[in-house]
Amino acid sequence: MKIFRHTDSDWKQTTAALDRRAEASDAVREVVSGVIRDVRARGDAALIELTERFDGAKLTPETLRVPEAALAAAWDAASAELQTALNASHHNVFDFASKSLRQNWSGLNQQGAEVGEVYHPFERVGCYVPGGSAPLVSTAMMTVTLAAAAGVPEIVVCTPCGRDGQVNPGLFAALKRAGATEVYQIGGAQAIAAMAYGTETIKPVTKIFGPGNSFVVEAKRQAFGVVSIDLLPGPSEVLILSDSTGNPAFIAADILAQAEHGKDSQAGFITDDAALLDAVIAEVEKQRQKLSRQAQLEPVLEKGVFLILTSSLEEGANLVNAYAPEHLSLITDREETILPLIRTAGAIFLGNHSPVAVGDFLAGPSHTLPTGGACKSFPGLTVDMFQRRTSIIRLDRESCTRSEPIVRAFAAVEGLDAHGESVSIRTR
Repeated sequence: MKIFRHTDSDWKQTTAALDRRAEASDAVREVVSGVIRDVRARGDAALIELTERFDGAKLTPETLRVPEAALAAAWDAASAELQTALNASHHNVFDFASKSLRQNWSGLNQQGAEVGEVYHPFERVGCYVPGGSAPLVSTAMMTVTLAAAAGVPEIVVCTPCGRDGQVNPGLFAALKRAGATEVYQIGGAQAIAAMAYGTETIKPVTKIFGPGNSFVVEAKRQAFGVVSIDLLPGPSEVLILSDSTGNPAFIAADILAQAEHGKDSQAGFITDDAALLDAVIAEVEKQRQKLSRQAQLEPVLEKGVFLILTSSLEEGANLVNAYAPEHLSLITDREETILPLIRTAGAIFLGNHSPVAVGDFLAGPSHTLPTGGACKSFPGLTVDMFQRRTSIIRLDRESCTRSEPIVRAFAAVEGLDAHGESVSIRTR
C-alpha cells in the first residue's frame, strides 16, 4: 500500500497525479484496431481464432451462441439461495429503472407551435458482461435488466468463456432472469467488434453497453459512431473519504472487497485523521489474512491501494473531485457541508453502514459506472440510455405566421433565402 501525507515534501506532485483522464495506451489502441479490422474482414472465423489466441478456448460457429435451453436449464438448476438473490436484485434494479424512464410530453412554444419529445426503446442492443477470474453475475443484472425495463425487444449479451469453452452456469441463470434474448460466449475486443459490425452468426446492434478491461473499453471507443455506446467503464475502483467517525474495520473491508477484483483495480482512502489512517492500515493487514483470493489481492494491495492523510476533509473533497472515482464512500458527521462539495463521483455511498458491495449487487441503481477519471464527463448507466429520443414539431397557419419574421431574420443573416421563403410561402 502507498501512503501519502500532506506534510510530505512532494505533496503537490502527489495530488496532481490524482487528476486522471481515461485514455488508452498506444499499444492497446493498436491491438484493438487490429482486432476490429480482423473481425470486420473475416467475421466468425476471426472470432474463433481470436478467442483461441486470447482465451485458450476452441469454439466453432455452432458453439458461439448459447442455446436458449441452456439458459433455462441453468436457471432451473440454480440453488434456491441463488434464485432468491437474483430475484431480489432484479426486483430492485427493475423497479428503480422503471421509475427513471423518460416520458413523452408535448406543449406549446411562444409562437403557438406544438413541440414535444417521444421516446422509444432501441430495437437491438448489446451488453458486454466480463468473465475473467470471476463470473460477474451482478453485471448481468445491472445492464440487461435495464434494457428489459426500457422495453428493448432484442438484448444481445457477449461474455467470455473459460479455456474449456464453458461459462459459469450461475451467470447463465442471471442472464435468463434479467431478460437476455441472445447470448454469445465470446469476450474481449472481438466481442465488441462483432456486436458493432456483425458477423455471419451475430447481427449488429445499434448500441453497446457494459464494463470491461482496457481492450474492451478501447474497442467501444473505436466503435463509437458505427454504433452508440453508453460510457467507458473499465477496471473497478473505490475511494473512501472519512473523518474520525469512520469505522476502521468497515473501511478496511471495503478496501479489500475492491482489491479482490485483481488486475488493474484501485482502492483509495482519504482522511484528515491520523489515528484513523493507522487503524485502517492495521485492519487491512489483519483482515487480508482470512481472504481466499490472495492471488488477486496481493498485486492490488501493492500497486493499486493508496492511503492519504490530508490537512482537512475539505481538502479531501477536492482530491475526490480530481480523482473522479467510480464509487465513493463518504463517512462524516458533517455530511451536510461535505457532500455538496463532491461533483465527480459515479455513485456515492453515505455513512458507515453503506457498503459498496450492496450497490454492486442489490440496491437498485446500476453499478455500471465510468472509471479512470471518466466521471468528469460521463454519468453512470441509466435506463434512459436504452431509449431513443425524437423531437416532435407541429405548426398551424397561425403559429407559422408568428414564426415567419423570426425565421426570415435568421435566414437573411445566414444567406439562406430559400429557408426564409419556405416559411413565407405558407403565410401569404
